Amino acid sequence: MLRKVLLICGIISSLFYVAINIFVPMQFPGYSAASQTVSELSAIGAPTRPLWIPLGIVYALLGAAFGWGVWKSALGNRPLQIAGGSIFINGVISIFWPPMHQREVLATVGGTLTDTMHIVFSIVTVFLFVLSIGFGAAALGKRFRLYSIATLVILLVFGILTGSDAPRLEANFPTPWIGVWERINIGVYLLWVVVLAIILLRRIKRPDVSLIALYIGFDLWLGIML
Repeated sequence: MLRKVLLICGIISSLFYVAINIFVPMQFPGYSAASQTVSELSAIGAPTRPLWIPLGIVYALLGAAFGWGVWKSALGNRPLQIAGGSIFINGVISIFWPPMHQREVLATVGGTLTDTMHIVFSIVTVFLFVLSIGFGAAALGKRFRLYSIATLVILLVFGILTGSDAPRLEANFPTPWIGVWERINIGVYLLWVVVLAIILLRRIKRPDVSLIALYIGFDLWLGIML
């Protein structure tokens, strides 16, 4: 039951993140989801920072719980253990994510240590995304492997597009599509989490063939002996 609850946390985490990405921008006058990044919602001085921080922590805790659930579902499957561990670590470090400054400040004053650490955390998060998807692909069946590879390709393409707009963000130049590129990246990962959770939940419901065979064999042996 605990493992099932932890896996369901993965589905809830993805739905929750989508919900806060709809609700929180509505509280930021003039914010554009197409031309601004998610990080700008929690930027230093942003009106939505006090709202985003507790909601972001809830999402991070749900993600960490899901990672634990994946790890517990591995049952000796080493690649799945690594995938679960990567998801868990990503959830934990997301609680301590350093904020960036608003783009107007970056353009006039320049970045500080917190902006540098924000970039470092972004790189680490992407690495953990790739690690979890890659080992998750190796742990399960062919269809999920192909789906995971397609997810990685999308992450690569739109990650490059997002990164190419980063200098323009820091210079406070127009970035008409950076929010779209970034949200596509986030969306495909959130969907991958949901798919992985559903697959593992189905495996819980499915009887363990090895245990059934062991039970039948023991029953036959007992019948012979008696």
